[in-house]
Amino acid sequence: MRRDGKEPHFTELVWESTEQNVPIPPRASSKAGVPKAPVVIPKKKTPKESTVQLQLWDMEETQEPVTTTESQFVVRARELADHKEAAALFVPFKSYWPTYGHMTGAQSRWYFFWRDEIRKGRYPKTDLSYIFLHVYELINGVGWDEPQEGYRQLNLLWEAYRDQYKRLDQYLGGWIADFSFVHHLEVPLTGIVARSRGLAGDLAELELMRCLTSAPEQLSFEVLTVMSDYDISKSKFYAGEGKAAAERYIPLVVALIDAYVARKHGSNLIGMFPPGPAVVRERYLFRSAVYDISLYGYSVLVPVVRISKSPPLRSLITRLFRLTENKLRALMGYRGRLKDVKVDADMEDLVTRFLQREFRKAEQKEKGPAVIIDPRKLEQLQSDSDIVRTLLTVDENELMLDRRPEVDEEMPGLAELQVSEEENRSADSEASFVIEESGYMAEALPDADNGTHAILQQFAAALTPLEWAVVRALAEGKGMTVVNNLATAGGTMTELLFDGINETAMDLLGDLLIDEEELNEEFMPLLQYLGGVND
Repeated sequence: MRRDGKEPHFTELVWESTEQNVPIPPRASSKAGVPKAPVVIPKKKTPKESTVQLQLWDMEETQEPVTTTESQFVVRARELADHKEAAALFVPFKSYWPTYGHMTGAQSRWYFFWRDEIRKGRYPKTDLSYIFLHVYELINGVGWDEPQEGYRQLNLLWEAYRDQYKRLDQYLGGWIADFSFVHHLEVPLTGIVARSRGLAGDLAELELMRCLTSAPEQLSFEVLTVMSDYDISKSKFYAGEGKAAAERYIPLVVALIDAYVARKHGSNLIGMFPPGPAVVRERYLFRSAVYDISLYGYSVLVPVVRISKSPPLRSLITRLFRLTENKLRALMGYRGRLKDVKVDADMEDLVTRFLQREFRKAEQKEKGPAVIIDPRKLEQLQSDSDIVRTLLTVDENELMLDRRPEVDEEMPGLAELQVSEEENRSADSEASFVIEESGYMAEALPDADNGTHAILQQFAAALTPLEWAVVRALAEGKGMTVVNNLATAGGTMTELLFDGINETAMDLLGDLLIDEEELNEEFMPLLQYLGGVND
């Protein structure tokens, strides 16, 4: 029985071809090598529901939020933020990325006891992994209410354990800097740059800009080395006895010159040598830490001014490095000097006098107080000083010479002061000037420009009444006898008064006011403005 049209058909699945349902001819057919025309079989409409693949792709389901290890850590950290444990035994703990789940029960008990001790300001010896776990909590916002408090805790933790674990310097410096960026904290980066090798680039530039713009007194040696073409670390003087002195005084000298330039030219170093525009840098946050990026993002953009690339400013800082080293070599008796150190003569003179003064102060401090003070005599002297101040404010007509012996008899301490009548009159006028100082200063500088006027007002307000009396005594040529008597009457020493006056002058005027017990002649016109010199 023939089965026309019912022969078996085979189909070869070739996904890249358009041929389908090609019949295989009978073996006896003479046209076996010629395929018949393909039979077109009508396609049946298949319901979408019957296609499993389409069902899988087309199903609409509620997407679950993505949960990461870091986000799980933050959730758990918030739950345990206030957890405490009683006194527990230390159990060693080592984990590359420590989290709560990596600790055993005994380790957890130690951790929460130790963390409570940390929050109370006590820092028991512990393993590095415990420290990192606490750091992860802080950078993820757990354990503090205000960002400044979190910043403080991170720094204290770093300071407490950095000597024991050098690896902290590799990570904490960068993480604390990131913390300050994401929370917009205006904090010094000097300590971070000094402790964290490899971070001197952008962070040093940021710190240089901050200090030279608004806080030159906070300049640090480590940050300034970025500005210098002179590698002081290769100096034999620095490598030997001069290291501590160089690191202490070089930043002070740069701050001194910044104040000097501002006073002389009306613009500080940044104003004199303006850097180029800021370059926006992308900084990736909390690298290698357990950190949830949903909190503050993956990175921050930081505008960096390449202040160290300013050629004239860089040249000046380099010369100040070399100049300061030469002056320190001389003061410390070190043989040999650096050659070709060229700065303005007035700058060199200013630096020389400043360093000589600082060395005298340091020597005096090492020697200890020049006199030994008897507490009982000091108490008597303070009592006598109160009476002296009262006498200094009495009208000159009321000072009766025949009463001085009675006063001397009642108060023996006054006889030692040997205050003459002329000195009393001088002190009387000085006291009157001090009393009226606040009202007088507002009218003292009618011819000065606004900038100078403001500086002089600030300088006058910064001095104490006793310091003003000393300045006037020197300005009017009264001599050291009057100055010493004023110091004694004020219950202090002359050297301490001079130091206080000079520190104020350095900060506000950029130079010493008193040198070798004499006033700097450069400031005599200034003192005339301030009423410190009789016309």
